[in-house]
Amino acid sequence: MDYGLIGGRLGHSYSKSIHEELADYTYELCPLKEDEFAPFMEKHDFKAINVTIPYKQRVIPYLESMDEKASAIGAVNCIVNREGKLYGYNTDYDGFGYMLDKHGVEVVGKKVLVIGNGGAAQAVKACLSDRGCREMVIVRRGHDDESVTYDEVYASHTDVDVIVNTSPVGMYPDVDETPIDLKPFEKCTAVIDLIYNPAETKLTAQAKALGKLGVTGLEMLIAQAKVAVEIFLDNKIDDNVIDEIYRNMK
Repeated sequence: MDYGLIGGRLGHSYSKSIHEELADYTYELCPLKEDEFAPFMEKHDFKAINVTIPYKQRVIPYLESMDEKASAIGAVNCIVNREGKLYGYNTDYDGFGYMLDKHGVEVVGKKVLVIGNGGAAQAVKACLSDRGCREMVIVRRGHDDESVTYDEVYASHTDVDVIVNTSPVGMYPDVDETPIDLKPFEKCTAVIDLIYNPAETKLTAQAKALGKLGVTGLEMLIAQAKVAVEIFLDNKIDDNVIDEIYRNMK
């Protein structure tokens, strides 16, 4: 494999079609079981890859170095093999920022609820912080020191302005699931779900029904892929291609 995507469950992925529209190479989907991950990384028989759940943090020990953004975030979704040494980057940050800008979601001085605390969440949190978010509340199943429980969210944090789902809850094929009930969040104006398959999640459908902005993650996926291709090939690509691919895929 020269170029491709590694992760756990990849049956939902659109990355192959996106990359092959952005660049003149074959892009392969490479699902890895737990026992296949370490041998794959040790062999690193590829030119460049993207990384998704659950390996965005687990790839780090195999890297020669990371760029400043990936180092600050603590998660990698893009790896380039240069003369046998692996270098890590994070383009989720750029993709999420593009989506905020595209839909006019301002987070300066706002309180934001982030659902999930995995690799994608780290990029989202860094982007929100850099854009002046006043307060972030992290909630996840099996909460940790950095997060709160769902009961605590419903009891004390229904005043959030923006909700971002970084968890896989609601992703194909489990499309009838939703990570949270939006009815108590009356102040919330925007709900962003990083899931891109299905095109409308149960979470964003409820947001729209309640008169809120509801956005799923296809534009973020395309935007981060564009930046990844720029890194892979050391070649600048115009942002207009993001809209063009998005319209074609929609």
